[in-house]
Formats: sequence, structure tokens, C-alpha cells
Amino acid sequence: MKKLRSSMVGVDSGEVILFQDFEDNGEMWTGRGQRERRRRIKFSQKYINEPTVHLSISLFDMDAGSIMRADLTAETVTESGFDMVFRTWGDTKVARVRISWTSFGELEDDDMWEVD
Repeated sequence: MKKLRSSMVGVDSGEVILFQDFEDNGEMWTGRGQRERRRRIKFSQKYINEPTVHLSISLFDMDAGSIMRADLTAETVTESGFDMVFRTWGDTKVARVRISWTSFGELEDDDMWEVD
């Protein structure tokens, strides 16, 4: 469990179309080649320390003739951003994916100061 010490808790969020491979017969749609997509997401404001990041698929457009396989994760989370990573494998054919994300953590507070 993450315990937040600050009175300033920030929540940031967004939504990203990670890819649309059906438009140009891309690798996710043909089922051949690179089976991973990444995108660096920057927070609108820097957190004091590494925030918690939650991802969810808000659009999943897939071929009905194959098994649906997907892995979605946030990697390399820092105070300023994270890498959104979508992976699939096997014969899964993905036309497009839209990902929603939310981060929350401690922010700088002007009323917080340290006495030496």
C-alpha cells in the first residue's frame, strides 16, 4: 500500500489512441512482425515521487477470427511520466487500441518546508 504524506495529492489522466494498424495494414493487424507498441506519457505536473499509474483499455478493435490476447502495463514510471506498453502474441489481430490512464501521487505543497 502506498501511503501519501502530503496534503497535496495530484490526479492526472488522459486517453491515447495507441495505434490504428487497420488503416495501413500494419503489423498488429496483419499478425506479423512487431507485437508490441509503446508510448511515453508525460504528466501535466511533476510528482514528488513515483506515482501510482492505472491503465485501462477504452477501445479494443480486434479480428473476430482469432483468439483475443493482450497485455497492458505501465513501465518505467517516474515522477514526470511513464511508458504505456501494449503487447499481443500468436495469431491475434488487433486493428486499433485506445488506452485510458490515471496517475495519482504526492505533489509539491508551498506550505511544506523543512527546518534545518
